[in-house]
Amino acid sequence: MTTYLIIDDEHVAHNIIKGYAEMLSNFKLAKSCYNAIEALEYLQSNHVDLIFLDLNMPKLKGFDFLKTLENPPKVVVTTAYKEFALQGFELNVIDYLLKPFSFERFVKAINKVETKEVKQQSTSESTITRQSESIFVKSNKKLIQVSLNDILFIEAIGNYCKIITLGDEIQVRDRISDYISKLPTDRFFQVHKSFIISKIHIKSIEGNRICIKDFIIPIGKVYKSNLNKLF
Repeated sequence: MTTYLIIDDEHVAHNIIKGYAEMLSNFKLAKSCYNAIEALEYLQSNHVDLIFLDLNMPKLKGFDFLKTLENPPKVVVTTAYKEFALQGFELNVIDYLLKPFSFERFVKAINKVETKEVKQQSTSESTITRQSESIFVKSNKKLIQVSLNDILFIEAIGNYCKIITLGDEIQVRDRISDYISKLPTDRFFQVHKSFIISKIHIKSIEGNRICIKDFIIPIGKVYKSNLNKLF
C-alpha cells in the first residue's frame, strides 16, 4: 500500500488528487495538509511514501519546505507555475504536474513513481524488486494495479483480453500484442496466438499442452521455439 500526503492550500486541488487516487488500487491517503508547516509537524512522527506538493503556499513555499527534509519521500509537484520546473528536478522530484492536469497525466506521474521505486530497490535487492513489480490495466473505467508475480496467463478473446491471476479474472479492452511489449520477456512467453503465459506458474508441459494451476494452455506450432527460453 502506497501512502500519500497532499500539501496544497486549495481545497479544490485536494479533491481532484483524492478523486484520481481513489480510482487506483493500492493508494491510501495519509493526510491532507493545507500548508507546509502542518505537513512538517505531521512528518515528524509519521512516514509517507509519496507527497503531492503545491509550490505557492502561505507561511512556507513548497520548495523551501522540501529543502528542510533530510530524507524526503518521493515527491510529485502540482502547481500552476511552469517556470519552477527546472528547480524541481534539481531537487529530485519525480514529476511536475501543471494545473489543471488530466487523469491520464496523473497516471503517467504515478507510473514514474512506480518505476523509480523499482529502480531504487533493484540497486539493493533484486528479489524484492521482482516481488514489487506491477502494471496498471484499465477495466470497467477503472485502473487496476496487477502484480506480475500474480499473473498466471493472458488470453485473447476477440477484441478483448482476459488476465488470469492467482485470485481474479480481469477483462481488458486490449490486444494481446500490447502485453508482449509490456511484460518482461524473461518471465512471460507467447505460446499461442491467443495466450501469453507466466514461466513461474507452469506446473507441467506435456505434448502441445502446458498446465498452469487447473488450466490447460495449448501450444501453437509457430510458437514452439519460444519454449526453448524456458530451459
